[in-house]
Amino acid sequence: MKAGIKFAFSITLASAFALPSTAQQKPSPAASDATTQSQPADASKNSQDAAAQQSGNQQKDQDKKTSIQETGNGKVAGTSNDRLFYAMPNFLTLQGREKVPPLSSKDKFKVVALGTFDYFEYPWWGVLAAINQAENNEAGYGQGWAGYGKRYGSTAGDSLVENFMVGAVFPSVLHQDPRFYQSGGSGFFKRSGYAVTRLVVTRSDAGKSQFNYSEIFGSAIAAGISTYSYHPRSTFVSTPTNAHLFVPSERTLSNTLATWETQLTLDTITIAVKEFWPDIHRKLSHKSKESQPESSEQH
Repeated sequence: MKAGIKFAFSITLASAFALPSTAQQKPSPAASDATTQSQPADASKNSQDAAAQQSGNQQKDQDKKTSIQETGNGKVAGTSNDRLFYAMPNFLTLQGREKVPPLSSKDKFKVVALGTFDYFEYPWWGVLAAINQAENNEAGYGQGWAGYGKRYGSTAGDSLVENFMVGAVFPSVLHQDPRFYQSGGSGFFKRSGYAVTRLVVTRSDAGKSQFNYSEIFGSAIAAGISTYSYHPRSTFVSTPTNAHLFVPSERTLSNTLATWETQLTLDTITIAVKEFWPDIHRKLSHKSKESQPESSEQH
């Protein structure tokens, strides 16, 4: 969990925040003038306009319904088959804040396993491991293919341990709901505030709001396990300028706390992206629909 990961998620966050704000912009003056000048000339025109407006409202409602899969359509009951940016697994995110049946402990482990071992994750771990190697993070792993393999395993391990601790182990023990419920509200700052507070506020299996022990303590335990189990000990590595370069151990309390902080930061960013993903999804879908008629006219 180094600078490369932070950089990647920062880009994702910027994309998520930019698109909703664009979608909320007011129509241009030209469009407004055109609307003002196109007043109905007779009763027939009024009828046509009303029908067109009704059709447009129905289309908006349909887009809203189909933008993200409805509750309970996932491979595990009560989850979704959604993917952020059509790639990253987003199975524990649901649209709306209504009550849904609680997940059993078995289902919590199953859905976390589906997301953790999803086909997207393997190349993603490879990219993060490559970034860490390029920056020579955790120098005790060394360089070359051997060093890359160790970094890949370490990256995969970090993801696996945190996902299961935060999404399955602690929620099962404490009877908390690991799912994220999109607010469905309006207003960028209001929705951003809701998303950020989900780091410390969650639902119990009974549907009541409570402190998010699973996220806070689950990520802390995950940081401790990963830091003190498979991250590099103090060692000597060979470099072009020093055949016996001493590299201090990564297994320290300061590294554990830094890893915990990084995990909480990335989880906050991820939750914010999940909150605005329906807006991004609809905007991308509309762009795709608008481009189709243009292509047809050209032919």
